[in-house]
Amino acid sequence: MTESNQIFSPQISVPATYMRGGTSKGTFFKLSDLPERCQVAGKARDNFLLRVVGSPDPYGKQIDGLGNGSSSTSKTVILSASDRSDHDVNYLFGQVNIAKPMIDWAGNCGNLTAAVGACAINMGLVDADKIANSIDDNADCGICEVHIWQENIGKTIIAHVPVYKGAQGKVQVQETGDFELDGVTFPAAEVKIEFIDPVDSSSDMFPTGNLVDDFDVSGCGLETDSVKATFISAGIPTIFMHAEDLGFTGTELQADINSDSNLLAKLEKIRAKGGVAMGLFQDISEAQTSQHIPKLAWVAPAQSYNASSGKSVDADEIDLVVRAMSMGQLHHAMMGTAAVAIAAAATTQGTLVNKAAGGSQSTKQLSEVRFGHPSGTLLVGGKTEQVDGRWQAKKVSMSRSARRIMAGEVFVPADAF
Repeated sequence: MTESNQIFSPQISVPATYMRGGTSKGTFFKLSDLPERCQVAGKARDNFLLRVVGSPDPYGKQIDGLGNGSSSTSKTVILSASDRSDHDVNYLFGQVNIAKPMIDWAGNCGNLTAAVGACAINMGLVDADKIANSIDDNADCGICEVHIWQENIGKTIIAHVPVYKGAQGKVQVQETGDFELDGVTFPAAEVKIEFIDPVDSSSDMFPTGNLVDDFDVSGCGLETDSVKATFISAGIPTIFMHAEDLGFTGTELQADINSDSNLLAKLEKIRAKGGVAMGLFQDISEAQTSQHIPKLAWVAPAQSYNASSGKSVDADEIDLVVRAMSMGQLHHAMMGTAAVAIAAAATTQGTLVNKAAGGSQSTKQLSEVRFGHPSGTLLVGGKTEQVDGRWQAKKVSMSRSARRIMAGEVFVPADAF
């Protein structure tokens, strides 16, 4: 019996933190912990992160990585200390495609944003004195305001992270609590998030210049060639349509949409056409390489339904219902960035979202709305105003929660990147 001179590549280990943020999960890295060639954007970084998550996986399960086979869990985050004035941490987000060797760096993840402040504190990226000063001398707990620079979209986000005095008086992140977030089974500590000026002052929040457009959907399989739509770029570029124009009620759950391949193909055609209408693509074929943006969502007036958990959502508890697609699938709850778009659109009188929320019957501009999604409800707030004839969102806010699930090392074959 002879020994085989087998050639193989050993694995390397890299420090990582696995966190839930909002209704998403992702693997968080400190930039300086990454292999040197992965500390800059490029093929090596993408290949490394793809292997961490377990993509591309033709089986769609990501069994050989930290992804869980859904867009909500196929995510990566890279954090670094910020050299920008009045910012604590830089936050870079990558949406990893499950079946294709592709990472979309074009947008933010609003859900994982809820975990960025806490993770930055735990990674030592926030000034120790600032953390310590978050608690008064005579108190045991407080709030640390972590100022985040979102690198994907070049925007400021403020995370209000609860902290407490732990062993030997050291200030630590509070992760457990009684705040309940629909779409997340267990309660945790509440993290308030503020998205500051989520739209560039030099651009229009409504890229077509209109609050409502006649949207050409010819060839998409609908009963009509034109429907009403609101196109908005706040949080993430999003297309809002009436649920009834898609043949929906607005109370759909994942099983109603994601099991129908023909319906998914139709919705993808509509999304691609919307991307062209918003100026994101020159041709619908470009949508194939940009699945993260734009998002496609549909709205309807408030109505009662049973959420995916079986929980009853009463029409009297909400202002409207919203459903949104993420990476080709109906999202199980609501993407955080899409929630920003909902807040901005709902608080701008005249949009489809505002009308569905009853804004057209109100004598004053809405400042917050509670919407129903597949897993339950979410309260969001917003402040929009017209500046020189152009609508702008000054601030959007919401509450999420976050929790560390694992901190340690992730192993990746050295020849994977």
